[in-house]
Amino acid sequence: MASSSCFLRQILFSQVPTNLQPPSNPLALSFPKNLTCSIGSKSIKRLAFSRRKASETRSMSTTTATKEENKKVEIFDTEENLAAELAKYTSHLSDKYCKERGAFTVVVSGGSLIRSLRKLVEVDSIDWSKWHFFWVDERVVPKHHEDSNYKLAYDAFLSKVPIPPGNVYAINDSLSAEAAAEDYETCLKHLVKTGVLRVSESTGFPKFDLVLLGMGPDGHVASLFPGHGLCDEKKRWVDSITDSPKPPSERITFTFPVINSSAHVGLVVCGSGKAEAVEAALKKTGSVPAGCVSAEDELVWFLDKPACSKL
Repeated sequence: MASSSCFLRQILFSQVPTNLQPPSNPLALSFPKNLTCSIGSKSIKRLAFSRRKASETRSMSTTTATKEENKKVEIFDTEENLAAELAKYTSHLSDKYCKERGAFTVVVSGGSLIRSLRKLVEVDSIDWSKWHFFWVDERVVPKHHEDSNYKLAYDAFLSKVPIPPGNVYAINDSLSAEAAAEDYETCLKHLVKTGVLRVSESTGFPKFDLVLLGMGPDGHVASLFPGHGLCDEKKRWVDSITDSPKPPSERITFTFPVINSSAHVGLVVCGSGKAEAVEAALKKTGSVPAGCVSAEDELVWFLDKPACSKL
């Protein structure tokens, strides 16, 4: 399967659903024109200020509570059972979004996560024609290189399912890391304009339907490593890294604001070698990037028993 280049001039041929709903405008509120009030103007200002501060306080506490309430931890006896449940979870969301908006936007990482997607291939009910497939991070190497996340996903998953080639968004591997990150961000912004990607009403960042992440033994997710400055990036959608502590050194990665603006996030972790990082992330006993992951609708941790042995 060939994939879309993320050069803006080349992705225009991508298959864009025609029945996508335009994003709603949360600011287009309607107020009655004949509203009157006999309270003095100073009292109105004080009352408005008081209500605004109370509203902001409630909003902040609600957001914090919601993030925790929307987090679930699922533990499985074996990785085989985990993979089966992950397939069921993903296919359910695929069905939901394909019916609601005519598209399903899915983001994956590399590593062991791709193997855990193998059960999806066996699901007959998935409408692959409506899938749009992205990478949360990628190594800046040729697509046929053994370190390429594209090659890993293609060999184990993409080559086995009929996702339209124009809906598979690989990086332009002929560019530098910095240029590839800018190009991928431009690609995402174009897909927002065409309605394939939604935008979070609360953050203004793109809102993917599902992001599936693995986690390293050090607790890194995507190419966001412990102690690295990229973990604090607040403005960019996609950024580059040229000093990755894990080779290859040059990569691109989604930033935390983009990951955490997604509707659903699945963190898939297996093996006892990652148990300490799981403990640090879920019990907040250490500062690991995985502990910073959240989602607007639901965050689900998929763990096998060895991975949660320290919980």
